[in-house]
Parts: sequence; structure tokens; C-alpha cells
Amino acid sequence: MLRPQLWSCMRQGLRGGLSRNGRGWASGAGRKVDVAGIYPPVTTPFTATAEVDYRKLEENLQKLGTFPFRATQATVEMTVSMAQVGADAALVVTPCYYRGRMDSAALIHHYTKVADLSPIPVVLYSVPANTGLDLPVDAIVTLSQHPNIVGMKDSGGDATRIGLIVHKTRKQDFQVLAGSAGFLLASYALGGVGGVCALANVLGAQVCQLERLCLTGQWEEAQKLQHRLIEPNSAVTRRFGIPGLKKVMDWFGYYGGPCRAPLQALSPAEEEALRVDFTSNGWL
Repeated sequence: MLRPQLWSCMRQGLRGGLSRNGRGWASGAGRKVDVAGIYPPVTTPFTATAEVDYRKLEENLQKLGTFPFRATQATVEMTVSMAQVGADAALVVTPCYYRGRMDSAALIHHYTKVADLSPIPVVLYSVPANTGLDLPVDAIVTLSQHPNIVGMKDSGGDATRIGLIVHKTRKQDFQVLAGSAGFLLASYALGGVGGVCALANVLGAQVCQLERLCLTGQWEEAQKLQHRLIEPNSAVTRRFGIPGLKKVMDWFGYYGGPCRAPLQALSPAEEEALRVDFTSNGWL
């Protein structure tokens, strides 16, 4: 939990940023809750002794609060006190430990129980690269009919699947978020409403610019920008992961710092390859 004096300072610094009513945080017309927009999955900074570095977290959030993100302020509030402040929605990853038994029926049962009992809306989360399990489309279609399930984050990277989900749930009040900046344009083109993008932690302005270009139909410019984001995005997600993202945060004036074990720091060769992915696309 953040120390009270830090939180007091942080609230003042973010007061000029997005408010929950500033961009449809409350339910939109005829919509359960609006989850559209760009979200940065904020990293947790650690000290050299693997303790949470709250001062550096405050600094990062101050900087991230200058971009037109969704949920950055809510992330701060939840960091301060989950019990007292609460969340606007719950992002619930697929249960996968016994993935051989996690068929559509089991997943529908699981998410239905969670949504039935949750006091806040539920967003489904499919991230097969980490879980080895893709939430089946037929299960998503069934779950989209639940009054307390408002959408999903799909990190699989299959644009045809995203389009199919949007199409199959078109009669429901259901919203699809891309789980990565690498296929954000494709997701918007197929009916997605936003993204939860690790790259937004370092290229926040550019990811938000891509969102704006897509929403205003400037597809040629959006395509050019999307092309320049693909390699950097892959570098801080699939290729080098959290150690890569934290290293780039350091380069861009945020605090990335060390990772906790078992994650290890990048080797010099990996760090150089990471730098090339950003410099060759004009970001460094």
C-alpha cells in the first residue's frame, strides 16, 4: 500500500488528468460499462533487494497520467487500497492449471460463477502464450450473454478470431480489447474498442495516437504508425518480456529497474538487440 503522504501528492498531480466521468467511465448509453480505450498494464518497480519501490511507482504514474489512457488513475487507487477504493471491472484470466479439463463447459461454468458473485463487471482474459489455453469462441459467445460480463481482452494475436468474436457477439453489449499494440489497428478495423498494451508504458503517446487515427478513419496514417510499433511491441512482449519492457522504461525516462527472480536481466547481446528494434523504427 502506498504511504498516505505519497498518495496525497499523487492525487494532486493526477487531478488534471482523466476523471472517471471524463471519457465514459460510467456506463454509456445502453451499455453496461464502457471499457473502450488504451490501458497500460503498469509494471511494478522493485529495489535492488526485491522490495516494491513506491517512490519510483509514484514517479512512473505521474508521467503516465499525462497521456489519455483509461484506468491509470484507477490503478493508482487500487494500489492504495483495493478494499477501500475497489475496481471498476475485474479482468479475469482463464483458469489453466488443469487445462486438459478446461473445455468450453468448464470455462463457462467458471466464468458464470465468478460473474454471478462479482459486485463489479467482469472482463474475460485470454492469454494463451502464458496459459497454454485459448478461451474458445463458443464459450465467449455464451458468456457474452451474461449481464455482468462486459467484454474481453484477447492477447492471442489472431485478428480473424477477434473479428469472429465481434461478429458473433454483435447482438450483445460486449466489447473486445486487443491484448497487445502489435495488432491494435487490426482489432479496431474489425470492431475492437481498445487495447491493453504493454508498449503503452514507454510509447504511450504513440499508442494513443494510433487509437485516435483508427477512431477517426485515418487508416493510411494509422497503418504507417502501426508498422513502426510492431517490432518494438514484440520486443517488450514475446521476445524479451518484462525484463525487456523494464529496460526500455529506463531508456525512456521511466523507472523500470530490476525484475524479481526467477526473471533475469537481459544479457548485453539481448539489450543491444532490443535497442535495435527501437532505433530502427525511429523511437530511439
